[in-house]
Amino acid sequence: MEQHTHGKDGPDVSDRHSFTFIDLFAGIGGTRLGFEAAGGQCVFTSEWNSFAQRTYAANFPDSQPGPASVVDANIVGHSLVGDITEIRNPQKEIPPHDVLLAGFPCQPFSIAGVSKKNSLGRPHGFQDPTQGTLFFEIKRILEAHRPRAFLLENVRNLVSHDRGRTFDVIRHALEDELGYNVQWRILDASAWVPQGRRRIYIVGFDGATDFDFETLTPPDAHPTMSSVLHPEDGSERSEEPFTLGPSALVNPKYTLSPKLWNYLQGYARKHREAGNGFGFGLVSGQDVSRTLSARYYKDGSEILVSQGDGHLPRRLTPRECARLMGFPEDYKIPVSDTQAYKQFGNSVVVPVVESIARHMAPHVTTTIQRAAAS
Repeated sequence: MEQHTHGKDGPDVSDRHSFTFIDLFAGIGGTRLGFEAAGGQCVFTSEWNSFAQRTYAANFPDSQPGPASVVDANIVGHSLVGDITEIRNPQKEIPPHDVLLAGFPCQPFSIAGVSKKNSLGRPHGFQDPTQGTLFFEIKRILEAHRPRAFLLENVRNLVSHDRGRTFDVIRHALEDELGYNVQWRILDASAWVPQGRRRIYIVGFDGATDFDFETLTPPDAHPTMSSVLHPEDGSERSEEPFTLGPSALVNPKYTLSPKLWNYLQGYARKHREAGNGFGFGLVSGQDVSRTLSARYYKDGSEILVSQGDGHLPRRLTPRECARLMGFPEDYKIPVSDTQAYKQFGNSVVVPVVESIARHMAPHVTTTIQRAAAS
């Protein structure tokens, strides 16, 4: 079987994979899914949250918390590392790789995150003593390994946070200090999934490349919620506890209580009268939803599903949340509803990342081939 190597001491990559990558701030693996679909092989994973680790390990059995191990005769597994800040020597503790992937924590930069921290009198952005500094962990690993490319993902507010100064710091670190050729783009996931979700994606290449982020064309089809919602007609297999019985009806536990529904209606009415736009979001099959957030577990107010006149609305099930984020139908959800809502709300939209990965992949392999020939 033909193989190529990358880096001076990099691992061999079989012809099943055209490049290797590491998955930082991995969450539940949405970014990994997108890059595996584009021909990549994951060689290192870092995620500190134990519940996210559980979901990640259930879906990527080659990556388990603890020491690296041989999963089978053909696949060498790697450990699912926890806190990235505990990596003292990235040159030795992280294997060589072609692409670095990182959806670094967004709370210090998100509109909701900044508002919450302001109300509590707490610092945000790079003044946040914990989350805000995690970008510099990415910089530390880029310095140590000089991968051929990287993809960073964050909320769109990153560009405007602190009047643009936060993004200037990031650009200066990536472009001027590290010397990467950097492009970025804000993409709305609604071209891929029925959800309005705008995120910034930052791509960097080490050296000259023909990569042009602006030539990535979103798909023409704009799906609606009917592609996500349980049909409840027996056409899909029942999946307890989300759906029940031969018709796979949505579990009644996802229907709002009269008390919560009355509260949400009153809350929306109060803000509407005050001229604010706050309130619940009610969808049916032909709609596109608001952004799914990590707080969805609290009351589900941003995306409530209409069950018809005279019926109380309901929350999305975790399986519907997985579909809304573009995860495959066989993706395992081994955690509680509360944790699942947090995990999908914090995740990337898989098909968006896959589109970016496929756009990047030819340029990554070109740089690998160029290095091998020199």
